[in-house]
Amino acid sequence: MTQQNTASEEQFGGIPAVWLRFGSFEAAVIPSVGANLVAFRDTEKGYSYLREPDQDQMDEFMAAPAVYGIPILSPPNRYEDGRFPWNGKVYQLPINEPATGNHLHGFLHDVAWTVEGYGSNNLESYVTLSQSIGEGHAFYKYLPFSFSVTLRYSLSSHGLQQQLIVNNTGTEYMPNLFAFHTAIKVPFAPDSQSSDYTAKVTIGQRRELNERSLPTGQFQPLTPEEEQLKQGGVSPFFAAMDNHYTAEPQNGRNYMELTDHRTGDKLVYDVGTSYKHWMIWNNNACNEFFCPEPQMNLVNAPNVEGISAEESGLVGLQPGELYEQTSRLYPIAAQK
Repeated sequence: MTQQNTASEEQFGGIPAVWLRFGSFEAAVIPSVGANLVAFRDTEKGYSYLREPDQDQMDEFMAAPAVYGIPILSPPNRYEDGRFPWNGKVYQLPINEPATGNHLHGFLHDVAWTVEGYGSNNLESYVTLSQSIGEGHAFYKYLPFSFSVTLRYSLSSHGLQQQLIVNNTGTEYMPNLFAFHTAIKVPFAPDSQSSDYTAKVTIGQRRELNERSLPTGQFQPLTPEEEQLKQGGVSPFFAAMDNHYTAEPQNGRNYMELTDHRTGDKLVYDVGTSYKHWMIWNNNACNEFFCPEPQMNLVNAPNVEGISAEESGLVGLQPGELYEQTSRLYPIAAQK
């Protein structure tokens, strides 16, 4: 029986959450932990599309929220020695990855967000969450720019939509660098195995990374499996992956498509063309989940020379300017 369309405050693993329900879909967002959308499910089929923390994993989730659900990263990925040159100044970020001596993942994925509102109607169930960055905020402590970030998630007959809006509320030109460390569950169907799945991602070239996981400026040839990933699909666990690629939209779309060959069902993650780069991480080919991560900027972009801002994604917003990008996760049912 199809459930009613609702948006309500409930619990997820004992933590306050906003649950959205529309038709056979349901999703849960945890505002207090980075506005992480930790669940997206089809209740009629029993499918869970994201890597969710189990009830007994909530402590692990709280300690490492970036490897569950859809965490927002800003500034995303790694910055060499924590250095962040921008607009004639050099800012210093904390070294929070001692093994590489880098700063990793920024300041928004583990902080509390404000619920601006939620609701439901005949077209969608939605929630809007916001983050206001200014004096006193962890982000501002290291990168002193004033801005707001709004995340709007909605469920409809077209699946899950994510809208990101960034507004420069300050007086200076500010860096506008975002990514999503999206953790896709494989298998998403309860009776399937990870070996039943292939993934396609609109990658372009693979960037060489050094021992500190920073780009060298060189490209590496794609392996035969990576060519399959780009063209028709391959197991997302064909090798241990923590790889950095340019994005190369196909037919006007920048996306990941995951196919369950046992059921014939597909999951599509259409991320939008503002994301010029992909990170793909599969936790040492764990056969449980992988992260196709849309990323606006090249890893370590402020410290990389000899590449245009447009190519590296090192872009910014002038005072008063808005940035918006919409992404969508949606299933395609098996063809009868």
